[in-house]
Amino acid sequence: MTQASAVSSVDRRRHDREIIALALPAFGALVAEPLFVMADSAIVGHLGTAQLAGLGVASALLTTAVSVFVFLAYATTAAVARRVGAGDLQAAIRQGMDGIWLALMLGAAVIALTVPLAPALVELFGASPTAAPYATSYLRISAWGIPAMLAVLAATGVLRGLQDTRTPLYVALAGFVANAALNAGLVYGAGLGIDGSAWGTVIAQCGMASVYLGVVVRGARRHGASLRPDASGIRASAQAGVPLLVRTLSLRAILMIATAVAARLGDADIAAHQIILSLWSLLAFALDAIAIAGQAIIGRYLGADDSRGAREACRRMVQWGLAVGVFLGLLVIVTRPLFLPLFTSDSVVKDAALPALLMVALSQPVCGVVFVLDGVLMGAGDGPYLAGAMLVTLVVFAPVALLVPVFGGGLTAVWAAMTLMMTVRMLTLWLRTRSGRWIVTGATR
Repeated sequence: MTQASAVSSVDRRRHDREIIALALPAFGALVAEPLFVMADSAIVGHLGTAQLAGLGVASALLTTAVSVFVFLAYATTAAVARRVGAGDLQAAIRQGMDGIWLALMLGAAVIALTVPLAPALVELFGASPTAAPYATSYLRISAWGIPAMLAVLAATGVLRGLQDTRTPLYVALAGFVANAALNAGLVYGAGLGIDGSAWGTVIAQCGMASVYLGVVVRGARRHGASLRPDASGIRASAQAGVPLLVRTLSLRAILMIATAVAARLGDADIAAHQIILSLWSLLAFALDAIAIAGQAIIGRYLGADDSRGAREACRRMVQWGLAVGVFLGLLVIVTRPLFLPLFTSDSVVKDAALPALLMVALSQPVCGVVFVLDGVLMGAGDGPYLAGAMLVTLVVFAPVALLVPVFGGGLTAVWAAMTLMMTVRMLTLWLRTRSGRWIVTGATR
């Protein structure tokens, strides 16, 4: 073995250890998040169909509201990681506090809009007359927990930037247990019904936010970082988040278009689509965990002025993403006949889903590369390019998807359009990483 190959092997093992150490806990924390809604559904479901339907509408609204602000985690991770790489932990935590203050301000604004507009929002989502009162009540109560939810996003970004994904995992698991216990106690023990579920979620989210803030405050005191809001720092956090907000909204638009097209194909197709979309989201958690590791690692290397390390880490993470994508694709192919009966016994729905699932399986290697490169460019703070690339992807996807009902192909064609969407994303992200323009070193971009 030559000296160069030996060094390369050592570098690969080092990158592998970093990726695994960050990605595995991140995956656990990501999987824990949807368990909140599942626990609420299981508990509220025994109250009645109207209550469960109301919870479904309110949860969809809350999830949409919170997911729009996921940039609080992404932008904070990249900014904090850069300063960690530069060796300035005081500035790293100061940057993190600015992100948390921005989260609290945005949360207050969302409360001010959501509480009075709750009935109109529930009506807009098409809740039935029997479910609407429950949805409105749940939404109004749960809105008070939104600042805590957004603070959790920002604080999670702080810890990821500090190369710590274990603490978010522990907090997420503890939050899930607390949420389930509180909901059961308040819904049935205290007899509060669906309102008890909402209050249980608010209390659990506030508890999680308190734990995160305690960790960040201890770090700030240890390194002498100020906890006071800084107008310029908050403004910088907001400016970094705007392109990522555009990216997120474009992606949400793509998913909404796909769902709307599937709904036009008929009841069996939209039912199959929802099953496949739930699986696609689960697979995305595994790939997103590598992307989160990419955000933290790339930001740290660039902050340390190590462009070579950033390139090598990017290359290794792409290999990981591709390998995991191939594995997930094969897993979907093998388990297709076993997966569908868990959700439906309707043969028509199964017939619609089976070929579409094959398309999902074939797209997983592409998805693996996309998620990793997305994380790399986020870690580099390359938000404006990500926003532009996603808008281009939306422009390509929308007409193709909307023509599916015209030219036929059914649900398989819808997911072929989704595969095209991921392929366009891969090409735009690959061109950017290949150009090297994302490599901007230093404590700030």
